[in-house]
Amino acid sequence: MTGSVLNKRHTAVKAASVLLLLFFGGLLLLAACGQEEPDGENAWSVYYLSNSETKVEQHWKEIESDTEEGKLEELIRYLSENPEKLEYKAPLAMGFQLLDMKIEGVTLLLDVDAAYLELPGMTEVLVRAAIVKTLTQLENISYVGITVEGNQLYDSLGRPVGWMNAEQFISNDGNEINTYELARVKLYFASGDGQSLIGTYREKYYSTSMQLERFVVEELIAGPGGQAQGLYPSINPDTKVINVTTKDGVCFVNLNESFLTVVNNVPTQESVYSIVNSLVELSNINKVQILVNGEVPDSFETSVFERNLDIVTTLEK
Repeated sequence: MTGSVLNKRHTAVKAASVLLLLFFGGLLLLAACGQEEPDGENAWSVYYLSNSETKVEQHWKEIESDTEEGKLEELIRYLSENPEKLEYKAPLAMGFQLLDMKIEGVTLLLDVDAAYLELPGMTEVLVRAAIVKTLTQLENISYVGITVEGNQLYDSLGRPVGWMNAEQFISNDGNEINTYELARVKLYFASGDGQSLIGTYREKYYSTSMQLERFVVEELIAGPGGQAQGLYPSINPDTKVINVTTKDGVCFVNLNESFLTVVNNVPTQESVYSIVNSLVELSNINKVQILVNGEVPDSFETSVFERNLDIVTTLEK
């Protein structure tokens, strides 16, 4: 697909970038949009901005093409067209032009004109979220990147915006409108032999209706990711978070029984301190109590844990 063809298809966008982001989650989102999920395999989620430019809305659209290239063209068209009744705003119809797009492997690169830089902060983040969440539904696209007339895109803090996937714009399971912020947290994962922990920083958008403490625990369970060389999961991935609460500087983490099942030769002690050390990095937490199905396991030597840096090491170079 060439840039000239794309120029005929794609129109505008208006606004730009603060690190707050709002949008609906789950069934309430569908109800708020006044749409029910249509039946059939041809129904796709397409994400738009609300008229107030304060959240992203999910709408259902029919895709007719059987090819990945054809599906991409149809999704781009939907993202570029505002509805006749103006119930929402299309992210690619807000004042800037989509100049070209290119697929390399599992990445899709969108090049836009300089008008994109005039978007307000919150709007720009919402535009990115709507585009990424829509286009990464395609089987052949895992990441989306945006450049401005061939140049690197930077956020409002001057940091480069790299490849994005839908997981970077995390929603929770609640039924409320959620505000999204960019969190930078330090997480402790296991070393190769599972006998020590290694700290690493992670940046991700998270829903502020989700406690930051729970976000940290969920990210630990999710693991370091395939691109984090030298870091290994410190917690059984089958572990489920029952609840997380914090009071008077103590964070209470209640997990299901899978937490006690050792994986990757990581002893339970290392799993415990991966949570403790990560949570104590937060300014409001001094100690952590870990419960399994609401009770302190008999195998624990203590009920409340403090930071333990004796089992922390650094990556070997």
